[in-house]
Amino acid sequence: MAKVLEMLFNTAQGKKFTISVDEPRADLTGAEVVSGMQGVLASNVFYADGANLVSADQARIVERNVTEL
Repeated sequence: MAKVLEMLFNTAQGKKFTISVDEPRADLTGAEVVSGMQGVLASNVFYADGANLVSADQARIVERNVTEL
């Protein structure tokens, strides 16, 4: 089963921007993710269509299970 950490941010233009991390640690905590998202915002290194990220929206772990036939 593949797992992906998705961190969603709001941009200055009111759009959503997602950063995905494949196979996050199994013991990852919500507090660690929030801290990481705050670090991303503070570093100001990501732009979405020329707009800065202005706030963290949500984070989630997405699991995908593929069964070949």
